[in-house]
Amino acid sequence: MLSYSTGSSGSGADVEKVRAATELVRERAPELPVEGPIQYDAAVDPDVAASKLKGSPVAGRATVFVFPDLNTGNNTYKAVQRSAGARRDRPGAAGSAPSRSTTSPAARSCATSSTRSRSPRSRQELAR
Repeated sequence: MLSYSTGSSGSGADVEKVRAATELVRERAPELPVEGPIQYDAAVDPDVAASKLKGSPVAGRATVFVFPDLNTGNNTYKAVQRSAGARRDRPGAAGSAPSRSTTSPAARSCATSSTRSRSPRSRQELAR
C-alpha cells in the first residue's frame, strides 16, 4: 500500500488513509501479505527495506503495488510504462470485472505488477 511515508516515518491525512486501508485488508483478509504505508523504494529494494522497515515480510519483495489514489496510480503507471516498458496486468483489483467508467484502462487500475496477481480475491469478497 504505497505512500510517501514508510511505517511511522510520516503523518498526515494521506498517510492515515493508507494506514487505515492496510488495516482493513489485514482484518478482512489476514492471509494476504500486505504492508503499508510504504514508499516504493522500501517495497522493492531489500537493502532499503532493511533500513526503513525491518522485519516486514513484504518490504523489499513486493510485486503488487496499490496506489493511494487515482491520480498517483495513473501518473506512476504512465511514467513506468514509458520509461521501462512495463504493463498493467488487469483493471482494478485482482479478479474484479472491468469498470464501466469513462476513464482510461490505466486510470481504472489500482494495482500494477510485473507478474500476474496470484490472489483470487475480488473487491467484492474483501468488502464482506
